[in-house]
Amino acid sequence: MSIITTAPVSESLRARASDIWNAQHEHPFVRGIGDGTLDPDRFAFWLRQDYLYLIDYARVFAMAAARSPNLATMTRFSRLLYETLETEMELHRALVVELGGTVEELGREEKAPTTQGYTDFLLRTASTGDFAELIGALLPCMWGYSEVGQVLEGRGLPDDPRYARWIASYGSPEFAELATWCRELLDTHTQGLGGEAMGRVTQAFLTSSRYELAFWEMGWHGERWPRTGG
Repeated sequence: MSIITTAPVSESLRARASDIWNAQHEHPFVRGIGDGTLDPDRFAFWLRQDYLYLIDYARVFAMAAARSPNLATMTRFSRLLYETLETEMELHRALVVELGGTVEELGREEKAPTTQGYTDFLLRTASTGDFAELIGALLPCMWGYSEVGQVLEGRGLPDDPRYARWIASYGSPEFAELATWCRELLDTHTQGLGGEAMGRVTQAFLTSSRYELAFWEMGWHGERWPRTGG
């Protein structure tokens, strides 16, 4: 008698989005971080945009904590909120200064179209979607950065200490544990989910995956809003 096993939902979604995720690994921005050849001005622009993204990502964590179905999940999201504001954003502030910028510049930065679109999508999903859909939208960022960090670290850290520190942060065992926790959370809350609800989770995961790829592209091209007037 054969035994039929079903892959966890998170693995199925990752497989469905594999072309998008593989494109991230091969993107010149990501490869430039990995080998240390990325133009520092491009990295600085990306850091400023990601800093703005993280502000809204932290807001989504706060909404996830409020909507959590139990105390353990609420506590974990509350910790993530704090760690994002105090640790991850501090890394961005430090790197921006090392690249010749100032913390004040971060406060004056305007969201690029991709940053605006991605954060609007996350906040809208956190506000109007169910809990599983919210986790589906959050997961590609956590899991994707852990994967990128581990792959780049496996190839060997670049000589540039700024890129090496960025890789070490996202390639760390602690960040990998976070991604695993979020995957397992999604798997738990999609058990027995019906067709329409599962379709919304799938679409949320794919949309965030596409935005993750678009975010590297935005950093590579220095995307800005079109100029108007004279």
